[in-house]
Amino acid sequence: MLTLLQTDPYNGTDAVSGATAAGLGIGTMFFGLLCYIFYGYCMYKIFQKAGRQDAWAAFIPIYNSIVLLEIVKKPIWWIILFCIPLVNIYACWVVYDRLAKGFAKETPLYTILILFLGFIFIPVLGLGSDTFDSKLVPND
Repeated sequence: MLTLLQTDPYNGTDAVSGATAAGLGIGTMFFGLLCYIFYGYCMYKIFQKAGRQDAWAAFIPIYNSIVLLEIVKKPIWWIILFCIPLVNIYACWVVYDRLAKGFAKETPLYTILILFLGFIFIPVLGLGSDTFDSKLVPND
């Protein structure tokens, strides 16, 4: 037992493998940051199309969900539903469905596409030529 604790766990590693791991980690961090900035910009454009003066809120993690809930005419307490497993799927479905209806995309297929392929269809809504009409979003 004592000999297992005395073995060198770093035997066989060198500076190249450490530098490779660090490079992959930093590269992944920058890629994630670029994805976050791009998604924030797309949400920024959606918020602008919805007529929000605080479109900069798209870059603030929890506040952007609150603004999105206000755009789709849902109460702010729905933010709690996003934290409950399996219930969050329903909440996202309702929010994305109302967002799609605001952009005159009435088909449930578009809601499914936003839900599963949001990395494609959120930029389509934000950067496309579609306009947002809050009258198309149903009131509850």
